[in-house]
Amino acid sequence: MLARTADNLFWLARYVERAEFTARIIDITARLAALPKAYGGGAEWESALSAVGSLERFKETYEKADEPSVIEFLIFDPANQSSIRSCIESARTNARAVRTALTADMWQSINSAWLELRTLEQMRAPFERMSRERTDPFLDVVKAMSRDFDGAAYRNMLRNDAYWFSRLGLYMERADNTARILDVKYHVLLPETEAVGGSLDYFQWTSILRAVSAFTAYHWVYRQSVKPWLIADLLILKKEMPRSLVSCYDNLARNLDAIGNAYGVQGPSQRHARAMLLRLDSGNVEAVFERGLHEFLTEFIADNTRLGAIVAEQYLVN
Repeated sequence: MLARTADNLFWLARYVERAEFTARIIDITARLAALPKAYGGGAEWESALSAVGSLERFKETYEKADEPSVIEFLIFDPANQSSIRSCIESARTNARAVRTALTADMWQSINSAWLELRTLEQMRAPFERMSRERTDPFLDVVKAMSRDFDGAAYRNMLRNDAYWFSRLGLYMERADNTARILDVKYHVLLPETEAVGGSLDYFQWTSILRAVSAFTAYHWVYRQSVKPWLIADLLILKKEMPRSLVSCYDNLARNLDAIGNAYGVQGPSQRHARAMLLRLDSGNVEAVFERGLHEFLTEFIADNTRLGAIVAEQYLVN
């Protein structure tokens, strides 16, 4: 496979996963922001920007992190390369470049979301800030796009290098997203005046579980009330949880090994992924909290980014 084709497939999957994650973050943040001010909170929309790694870029253009500004930035702003608009356009561009490697359903899921985006943008007046009543249905379209794209890939694609590179992009992006949302909740979101374990803390942790579709799974696994260390255990160390860090790296290592076996060469990306998987497999939540959850997640995000650079050097750059 040409390095350019592998790169298109890798980034196509990353952009689709990133668009869905951003849609989920907007949904959950709106729920948190709807709490009465006397209940606590107040930094929800700024925390949403932190979760997607765009806070500094936002501050370069906007004065205040309120709901209209953040929604505009995260959904429509073309200057934000991680906005849903930018992600869908980039995903479609990459999909067109590798159209013959995709199934018809995969292409249709992306193209339909792009058409919905165009329709929504054409409906608004110049400089109009969209209301939640108009953006909520579009966010549902974005989440449906991701489900349809992922499902079509899993059900219909040949298990060859096109599939493996696509899965690398998906799981690398998913691991980054899970780590970021955990770090934002633990390190940023709870106000200093609120007690850990208080009602606001509980509601925020529950919202985090819902953001990664893990609320029901949590109660199936632990069968007790929401506790921060158990949520961290679920989203970091439980392979049974598809969005956990260890599950993502189990899939990354497996797909990198498949690529290495197909080409007859193992390299630094396989070694790096296996080392990270081993570290997660052999870890426990007590050790994570003893060291510091923020420090653990910061290092993980850096190592995950490093794997992306290694994969690019090994396979995606001519």
